[in-house]
Amino acid sequence: MTAATGGSGAGGLLPERHPTGDFFVCDIFDALPKGDLATMEHPVFSLSTRPDRRILSYLHNGAEITVTPSVRGLATIHDKDILIYCISQLVAALNAGRTVARQLTLRAHDLLVATNRETSGDGYKRLRDAFERLAGTRITTNIETGGREVTAGFGLIESWQIERRSKGGRMVSVQVVLSDWLYRAVLAKSVLTLSRDYFRLRKPLERRIYELARKHCGRQPGWTVSVDTLLKKSGSASPRRVFRKMLRDMIAADHLPDYRMEECEGDLIRFAPRAAVIESPGRGPVLSPQVIEQARALAPGQDVYQLAAEWRAYWQRSGRPQLRRPGAAFLGFLRRRLAQD
Repeated sequence: MTAATGGSGAGGLLPERHPTGDFFVCDIFDALPKGDLATMEHPVFSLSTRPDRRILSYLHNGAEITVTPSVRGLATIHDKDILIYCISQLVAALNAGRTVARQLTLRAHDLLVATNRETSGDGYKRLRDAFERLAGTRITTNIETGGREVTAGFGLIESWQIERRSKGGRMVSVQVVLSDWLYRAVLAKSVLTLSRDYFRLRKPLERRIYELARKHCGRQPGWTVSVDTLLKKSGSASPRRVFRKMLRDMIAADHLPDYRMEECEGDLIRFAPRAAVIESPGRGPVLSPQVIEQARALAPGQDVYQLAAEWRAYWQRSGRPQLRRPGAAFLGFLRRRLAQD
C-alpha cells in the first residue's frame, strides 16, 4: 500500500478499511455447489411456497431440532440457495489455500446467476425476502457440526446488510455473516457436492428428496428407505397418502439429478445412482461409477465427488493432458493425496 497523496490533514497511510481476516469476498465464479451435511440430513427448511409460521420439531436417532419462524415465516428450501452459494465459495477458497471468514461479501447478481434465479427486479426483491427469512428463522439443536455437539439456538445467518444499490435501485453488494454452527461445518468440510441441476428443480419436495438421496447414496451404491421415514426426514407436512402420490409422480417424471427412484414392495423407495453419474459433465475426464466406488473404498467417509473435482482441477492445471485411463489416473492421484495427509 502506498502513502496517501491527497486530502486534508497529515500524510501517512490510509486506514485498512477491509482487513482480510474479518471478511471474505465471494469471487470464485465456477465454484461447485456445496451443501452442508447437517441440513441435508435433517429437515430445517420449510417446503411450503406460502409463508409458513409453524414451529417445527424433529427428533431422529438422537438429533433434536426445533425451528421457530419470524413474523415473515420459516426459511424455505429455496432460501437455502444463499447458504449453498456461500458454502460453495468458502470451500473453493479453502481448497485454493485462501483465508476465509464467517463474514462474506458477495455480489447479488453473481448469486442469482449461480443459483439459476431471475435477475429481474422481482428476483432481487425475492433475494432480500430470503435474507430476512434466513436471519429471522431460529434453530435450536444438538446436531454436531465440525466434530462438536453443542446444544444452542441461532439464526441460519447471523446478519446481512445491503452494501450498495445501483441507480436502478437493485442491490449490488451484500454482506452476510454465517452462523458459527454453519461456519464450523464448512471449516471441517462437512459438506457434499451437489449437481448444478439442483437449482433447476422447481418443486420444494424435489429439492429435499434430492438432498436426502445425495446424502445417503453418497456413501453406498443405493439407499432403500420406507415411505414413513422419508416423510419424516423430508419435513413435508403432507399426509402420507398425498406424500406417496408425490413420490410416485417424481418416479414417473424421472428428472431427479444423479439418481433414479423406484417404488418397492413393503412401502419402500429405493434410490440408486444413474448409470453415468458424473460430476459436472463435460468439464473434465469421465469417471465411471465403478471408479467412484473404488474411490469410496480408498477414502471412506470422504466426499469422493469433491476429491474428483480436486483431481480435475489438477488435470486442468497440468495442461489437460490426454488420458487413456482416466479412472486409473484419478485413483493414483487419490492414493498419493491420502499418503500425504
